Amino acid sequence: MEIFKHTKFDFLGKKWPFIWLSVALTVAGLASLVIKGGPRYGIDFNGGALMDVNFIKRPSAEAIRAALHQTINGEIEVQEIGNSQEVLISTGARDDRALQIVRNDMIAALDGAFNAAAHSAGSSKFDINTAGQAALADHLREPLTRAGVLLSEDALQALTKAIGAYRDAHSGLVARLDDLAGVPGVTPQVLNVIKQECVAGNFTIRSVEIVGPKIGADLRQQAVNVVLIALAAMLVYIAFRFEWIYGVSAVIAVFHDTIITIGIFSLLNKQIDLTVIAALLTLVGYSMNDTIVTFDRIRENLKMQVRGSFNDIVNLSINQTLSRTVLTSGLTFLTAVSLFLFGGQVLNGFSLALVIGIIIGTYSSIFVASPILVAGRNLTEGRTRPSGKSLKTAKAVR
Repeated sequence: MEIFKHTKFDFLGKKWPFIWLSVALTVAGLASLVIKGGPRYGIDFNGGALMDVNFIKRPSAEAIRAALHQTINGEIEVQEIGNSQEVLISTGARDDRALQIVRNDMIAALDGAFNAAAHSAGSSKFDINTAGQAALADHLREPLTRAGVLLSEDALQALTKAIGAYRDAHSGLVARLDDLAGVPGVTPQVLNVIKQECVAGNFTIRSVEIVGPKIGADLRQQAVNVVLIALAAMLVYIAFRFEWIYGVSAVIAVFHDTIITIGIFSLLNKQIDLTVIAALLTLVGYSMNDTIVTFDRIRENLKMQVRGSFNDIVNLSINQTLSRTVLTSGLTFLTAVSLFLFGGQVLNGFSLALVIGIIIGTYSSIFVASPILVAGRNLTEGRTRPSGKSLKTAKAVR
């Protein structure tokens, strides 16, 4: 399928606005990185704790942050997720020992600040929204027996499993204990015991991710190594497949894409975590493939001895691959935008890196890699071509 047929756009003649745009984005991104002391790494690379908390009625981010600061030192980030009642709470940790207690500290701080009504109903009551299945079974075993509800161990486990399934089906929360009346195994007598012994707190902990500082530093170094190894391997491959100047041009363009993407993340104050690194590696391959397609067409046209200067051949090759570039980049861009808009918080960094990288990578294949190739070829030909003085000397000798 061809969208553009027999186009004759002078891409190389229009390269300077895009080159200056690249310079501006690169300088702005690097300046932001220098001012901020490097990228804003997520807990994958810095170490720390990330807690996903869902509230029945979500407090403000400021209230959550203030509650946590009473027991936890250091930077605390609270990120509200859309219009839901869910928040992501992240905090760094100076050492591994601090990480061992940070989860309990975070839960205790939230419990004290936002479960006051639950505690006023009786401080000894068990929070059914933060309890695991085993803990709930242990807490109910004796009270059920005292109330005359004789359940086998298997029946008790089945009961707590059913309560857990109900809770999971409702975003991890039991809003009111009376809502458990329809759960299999919850008879009126069992429900009465649950209401006497338990309370439905205002929040639940959906997940907790903890990464030690040493592991985070190791992951950060490995991520840098992976990106550099990928670039080096592609340089070797293209130099072998084409010529060394093609490889250098392609790698500079891909490095340009990576630097600008990381710089924009810094400007937007976005975290860089493992999903963003995965997106960057995806973009390295994507941008390199796009550049190779153009370079391959340039090589074919050179073999066919197409008339014109090398600039003309490069322009012709870009025009010949333009339909393929627009179709591939356009469809991939639409997919990345859909992920960014509807993929949720977990995929936000990954999809944003793809959106930025596809835009930057597409124009860099045309307006960065190709001009570098032309400049490099002109430079090498200028060095190998005999000068005017040398030609005169050669004629005199004859």
